[in-house]
Amino acid sequence: MSWLTTILIFLPVAGAIVVAALPLPRYWVGSLASLISLVEVGVWITSATKFDFGSSALQFDQRRSWVSDLNISYHVGQYAFSVWLVGVTTVVMAACVIYGWWVGRERPRAYFALMLLTTGAVVGVFTAQDLLLFYAFFEAMLIPLYILIGVWGGAERLRATLTFVIYTVVGSLLMLASIVAYGLQQGTFDLTKIGPSSSTWLFLGFVAAFAIKSPLFPFHGWLPVTYRESPPEVSAVLSGIISKAGLYGLLRIAIPKFPSVVDDWRVVLLVLASISLVYGSLLAWRAPDFRGVVLYSSVAQSGLIVIGLLANNDLGFDGAVLQMVNHALMSSTLFLLAGMVERRTSTGQFALLGGMARGRPALATVMMTAGIISLAVPLSTSFAGEFLILAGAFQQQWAWAVVGAGAMVLAAMYMLRAISAVLHQDVGPAVPDSALDLRGGELAVVVPLVLCLIGLSAYPALISGHAFGGNRAVVPDSRAMMAMSKPPGPGARILYVRPTVNIDCANGSIQPDGNCVWLLIGQDAK
Repeated sequence: MSWLTTILIFLPVAGAIVVAALPLPRYWVGSLASLISLVEVGVWITSATKFDFGSSALQFDQRRSWVSDLNISYHVGQYAFSVWLVGVTTVVMAACVIYGWWVGRERPRAYFALMLLTTGAVVGVFTAQDLLLFYAFFEAMLIPLYILIGVWGGAERLRATLTFVIYTVVGSLLMLASIVAYGLQQGTFDLTKIGPSSSTWLFLGFVAAFAIKSPLFPFHGWLPVTYRESPPEVSAVLSGIISKAGLYGLLRIAIPKFPSVVDDWRVVLLVLASISLVYGSLLAWRAPDFRGVVLYSSVAQSGLIVIGLLANNDLGFDGAVLQMVNHALMSSTLFLLAGMVERRTSTGQFALLGGMARGRPALATVMMTAGIISLAVPLSTSFAGEFLILAGAFQQQWAWAVVGAGAMVLAAMYMLRAISAVLHQDVGPAVPDSALDLRGGELAVVVPLVLCLIGLSAYPALISGHAFGGNRAVVPDSRAMMAMSKPPGPGARILYVRPTVNIDCANGSIQPDGNCVWLLIGQDAK
């Protein structure tokens, strides 16, 4: 079944070519693109049912030599955590494509082709097992977004596009330089073969690129204007999916490939993540518009997820992956709802909204459900994700858990404020009596996303218990480390070990030296 990963990448790419080439009317172009997106979801469901979640090894992988002189290959495959990120990508992208069809975007052939290209590129990011292939997909997912923002965005779309381009190009160039130096240093670009590095500069190059994409403070400057000026479904893609590419980069590359540097920079990165969490929550609380609440909450959620990743233990990693999926579903739902509100009122400003729950039960029900889940109330999937992260952070250092718990209070404040400003209070001057409730096509877009959140609320262990496979190798003391004659190979996960010796992860030699943290994801203990 190795071909399933390649199909997930290139099915939407082939669909984009077909959509762009066929001279179909707008309605049929949108129908075809929506059908391709739904087929992509079906292919992912097939791959998920055939995936062995009891194994932590790479599955559905394919490798073909690309540039043999430099050991560069087309190598793709999925780990357990990749499966869930690919799945939420296909679901959210299908919802956004269908929304674009429902609202009738102009220049439909170009629009839907770009959306499908974005789908294929993002799936490629989550499945690439070669550093240069990862970089190729990482850049490929941004090119369609530049055009989607610049052509179909709002009044300040050119400024939004330029800001987005400047930030992402700077980050991408830093990552490219790090990839080239790292790959040449190791003699391979294959992520399953490349050894750990102790270079601080290479690590910072990767972290800068991933922090911009996540986004984390202080690399979030492109965020406000880009999210506000993009079409609602493109904002949903940026917040729900593209930001996860940066977090995935930390999980798959920066943290496992630079274990000693991560240990040195852990406190600095945790401070930045904590600032992102608190700062984003405060800005969301003070935001004057619906989109502002959702976009700044994305900064906060990215900070929380990074705290989970840097907790460096089972609870933190499981919570981080679960919360990535949760936030992808929540933020995309809320951005699409923001677009639906704007279509009825021509504004998202809270001062002009209010009272939209009256006579619009579907809108009120969907928004209340999504908002309550995003509040992280007990028994919700976001509560499960955040609790796992805070428990993992507490094991690392109690102070980080305190910061996270305090930010959860702020999250309740800004989300309740948004719900009240849109649905309740007095009817705002921008809300006409003729404004309709959610129509059938709009419900077809957001209800499946909300149902996914409700399903995960009933069974969050579907992801948190199946994100890293069942064969977790947790080495409790130095004796097990000293028994190793070489670094672990593909499949197992060695977590946060502080033995009495330090191991040179590049060659497996054991050298006396204080404390050591060896963190490997997607590698096998031998």
